[in-house]
Amino acid sequence: MSHHAILTAAGLSAAELETGVDADDAIIVSSPVDGSKLACLKPTALAAMPDIIGTAQQAFLAWRTVPAPRRGELVRLLGEELRAAKHELGALVTLEAGKIRSEGLGEVQEMIDICDFATGLSRQLYGLTIASERPGHRMMESWHPMGTCAVISAFNFPVAVWAWNAALALVCGNPVIWKPSEKTPLTAMATMKIVERALARFGDAPAGLLQLVMGGADIGDALVCSKQVAIVSATGSTRMGSIVGPKVAARFGRSILELGGNNAMIVAPSADLDMAVRAIVFSAVGTAGQRCTTLRRLFVHESIHDQLLDKVKKAYASLPIGNPLDAGTLIGPLIDAAALQHMQQALAQASHQGGKIYGGEAVTAGVPGGAYVTPALVLMPEQSEVVRHETFAPILYVMKYQSLDDAIHLQNDVPQGLSSCIFTLNLREAEQFLSAAGSDCGIANVNIGPSGAEIGGAFGGEKETGGGRESGSDAWRGYMRRQTNTINYSSQLPLAQGVKFDF
Repeated sequence: MSHHAILTAAGLSAAELETGVDADDAIIVSSPVDGSKLACLKPTALAAMPDIIGTAQQAFLAWRTVPAPRRGELVRLLGEELRAAKHELGALVTLEAGKIRSEGLGEVQEMIDICDFATGLSRQLYGLTIASERPGHRMMESWHPMGTCAVISAFNFPVAVWAWNAALALVCGNPVIWKPSEKTPLTAMATMKIVERALARFGDAPAGLLQLVMGGADIGDALVCSKQVAIVSATGSTRMGSIVGPKVAARFGRSILELGGNNAMIVAPSADLDMAVRAIVFSAVGTAGQRCTTLRRLFVHESIHDQLLDKVKKAYASLPIGNPLDAGTLIGPLIDAAALQHMQQALAQASHQGGKIYGGEAVTAGVPGGAYVTPALVLMPEQSEVVRHETFAPILYVMKYQSLDDAIHLQNDVPQGLSSCIFTLNLREAEQFLSAAGSDCGIANVNIGPSGAEIGGAFGGEKETGGGRESGSDAWRGYMRRQTNTINYSSQLPLAQGVKFDF
């Protein structure tokens, strides 16, 4: 399909794509596929933000009183509309974010999956009944809606991360204001058209329940600093999180931070090497190394290092690099030229720190333009400073280890703590890796790579990854406030802890 056909199929009109705004004031959207201009958009006016936030607050006052299963019905309808538009939205993800076709479709499937999950969750927002020490008393916990939830999303998952947050926030009784990356606003615009269809079918949702704002850091800052925004869910770099987190905390708001990842795999002597290679390749080069869960560090036992490396090199050499809209492509482009520059700078640093580099060259032949590269394997003598820093590109640093204790120490000895894994057929090694003395990451896998998480589990990590949790398990609690209730159904008024206060 042509660029125009993809944009049209997603419901985006020429008038929406070319707003006539002066280029100096506009959001210029380019496709990483070939660098071509896709749109010239008018950003949200900063002066309009108080009204937008105020509208969301009014929506909250109404939506919080709607029974949770009824709120779940809206999310169910959204899932239906996403199913109907899966191919159109998936193609737009490929065009605007550069993901290969199956990954674009997979991202929309994540949206559908979280809608299914949240629909069921709407009937399972459970509290607790707690034993009271006082006769004739009952204690319990209740969960209530928090308020407006701002979602600040990144380019690499331009729609799925919004859905993780929005589906849960909606069933928990909260309105949502979405600020997408300036690099990928078109997928957000197309998603909001799908949302509008679901809202129309639902019938009686309050105005301002789901809103979209577009712009730069000033628009994000307006959400972060507003006391009427109860929750700020922000996905991006550690640097961004170090700004957002303190600002939200300073006003006693709640933040859900999904930040940097520097994910590792340990390959033990007993590992199924063919399976490990498949996991390594997808985890390291999928989305051109631009996932927060991308494999960036590989620790291989010295006894199998050379054998595994030969297999990985062979696999890398077979990977088709090119236009992500083409069916056979497995590695598409980096998001832009700046990402390519950062990759080249990191490789130069790795070389200076003793690394031996295979690949990592810019690709200009057989591609339509854009920033295409061969994935890089870098053999490092140690875990140097460049290895401890996350570079958002397909660079895989490979290091040897002797003992599992050493490998786990190296894996944990970075500022980030998102995802990790071990390949082993040794039960003791697997259990050690998953134990309290093992991986310190929010995600720890055995015989599966660090990338490609399912929505059923809570997603997030520790340390500079931010500590937030989204998606499955009990992540819904981050979108609600907990209330402890004590009910006295007796005719007496005893005090706790045996306190006497008679008069």
